[in-house]
Amino acid sequence: MTGEVSGSEDLRRYITPAGLRVMRAELSQLVREERPSVVEVVSWAAGNGDRSENGDYIYGKKRLREIDRRIRFLTKRVETAISVEPAEQTRRDRVFFGATVTYADESDRETTVTIVGVDEAVTERGEISLVSPVARALLGRGVGDEITLHTPRGPELIELLAISYPLPA
Repeated sequence: MTGEVSGSEDLRRYITPAGLRVMRAELSQLVREERPSVVEVVSWAAGNGDRSENGDYIYGKKRLREIDRRIRFLTKRVETAISVEPAEQTRRDRVFFGATVTYADESDRETTVTIVGVDEAVTERGEISLVSPVARALLGRGVGDEITLHTPRGPELIELLAISYPLPA
């Protein structure tokens, strides 16, 4: 599947193959290592008598609930994820999922962002979620397009300067 997305599909399900690998690795680590380790501590603590004042038992049960909640979340996300390889994008002259985009604001300040899935976006790495207002404004646009972003400070005009995608393997 290419990085081109339609409006009718749930955009929250899109993820890069690398992002999906990270989610699967976390899920595996929780299921195979962390949860069994916490279960062992809880079992040991339960055998120590009064559970109402047993810190290991109380904390362990709380931690198990957190782990189980995260496992359910990750399982659902992995099962419903739509893995999209940005390098396979054929329409490289337009902004789609996985694009790295450079744009300038009215002060000629340039910003470069990469559009990725909601579960993998890390702002510090210059990644933005596919459903973010900036990404939504950029989707389908081409170099030279002027776009009005609606920000908390009011409308802001930006110009799309560059679009790139990873090279196919």
